Amino acid sequence: MEKANKWVIDPTHSEVSFKVKHMMISTVTGHFEKFDATIDAENDEFENASLSVEISIDSINTKNKDRDGHLMSDDFFKAEEFPKMTFTSKSFNKDKIIGDLTIRDVTKEVELDVDFNGIAVDPYGQTKAGFEIRGSINRKDFNLTWSAVTEAGNVVVSDQVKMVIDAQFIKQ
Repeated sequence: MEKANKWVIDPTHSEVSFKVKHMMISTVTGHFEKFDATIDAENDEFENASLSVEISIDSINTKNKDRDGHLMSDDFFKAEEFPKMTFTSKSFNKDKIIGDLTIRDVTKEVELDVDFNGIAVDPYGQTKAGFEIRGSINRKDFNLTWSAVTEAGNVVVSDQVKMVIDAQFIKQ
C-alpha cells in the first residue's frame, strides 16, 4: 500500500560510512559516494514507515585506491557480480529500524539504531527530515571473508563493521 508521504534522500547532505578496526590498533573509515534511499511514511512521525536503500559498491572510498580495489574484489564485495548493496525495512520507528540487508548474494535481517533529529524547512521551502542511523554487522555473515594475520598475531581486518549513516530526506 502506498503511504501518504514520500521522502527521498538528499545526497549532498547525507553520508554513508563504515568503520573497521585495522590490525586492532586503529580504525579505518570508508564511505560510499553513490547511494539512493526513499522513505514512504503515513505521517511526519515516521512510525511504521518503509525505508528502501540502494548503495553502489563501486563508489567505495577509503582514501586508498589499492584498498578500494581489494574491497571490490572477490575477497570482499565482488562488485562486478554484485554491484549493489540493498536494505529494505520491515519495521521502522524513531529509535530502531529492522530490515533485510543484502550484500553479495546474502540477505540477513539486521537491527539498526535510529536518532530522528526532526523536521525543518530549508530556505528554499523544502521540508527535510534528518536521521542518524548506527549499527554493527559481522562482515563474514555476508561472505566478506578475506582474512590475514600479522607476524605479531594481530588480525589485519576486524570481523565487526560499524555502519554510520547520516541521512537527510526531502519531502516530495
